[in-house]
Amino acid sequence: MIVAIDGPAGAGKSSIARKVAQELKFDFLDTGALYRAVTLATIRAQVDFDDTPALVRVAREVDLQWDGDTILLNGDDVSSEIRSPTVTDAIRYLADEPLIRQQLSAQQQRIAAGRDIVTEGRDQGAEVFPDAECKFFLTASPEERAKRRVEQLKSEGRHMSFEQVLAAQNKRDREDESRPVGRLRAAEDAIVLNTDGMTPEEVLAWVLQRVREVMEKRQTQ
Repeated sequence: MIVAIDGPAGAGKSSIARKVAQELKFDFLDTGALYRAVTLATIRAQVDFDDTPALVRVAREVDLQWDGDTILLNGDDVSSEIRSPTVTDAIRYLADEPLIRQQLSAQQQRIAAGRDIVTEGRDQGAEVFPDAECKFFLTASPEERAKRRVEQLKSEGRHMSFEQVLAAQNKRDREDESRPVGRLRAAEDAIVLNTDGMTPEEVLAWVLQRVREVMEKRQTQ
């Protein structure tokens, strides 16, 4: 069974997806980590980021294995290295290339085959897993999302003003909604939830209730 949770940055989809997976004892598929791993593979191969055919070849030939929070790149545990600033700065070169997204979508589908998966992103329900039985699109007002982000940064010892966070977030929203592939959008059959005024616990309970309803329905069929 696949549970796809999409939504804009700051909507809380990542933390909710992880908790849903924990509660249901499903695997959590961190799609961003896969893009980071391929970006790292490209850096290691010393491929020029302007060389699209070479980038696609790396994405096609790389061996990615996923196990919980561990990701293996050609057999090497790169779970920590993919979070480095170098990878973060370079990931944009791969994320918007249609042929690379096609390869990564195939990798995600391969990893999810035969497993109970919770996955999150911006196009999981609409493009990567169109047949997922549970699709959610979590959103919130720009102001609410910016407020949450400010609090998150503060908890990490980092400080940005509300205005700075809101401006950066609005810019990312515009970019995500206008991408040529993998653009931010809700699947036609997704359940859309505006989380303004809801606590994370309330959102989690809401999602879990609907997933369990589908699971119970499956058992009676």
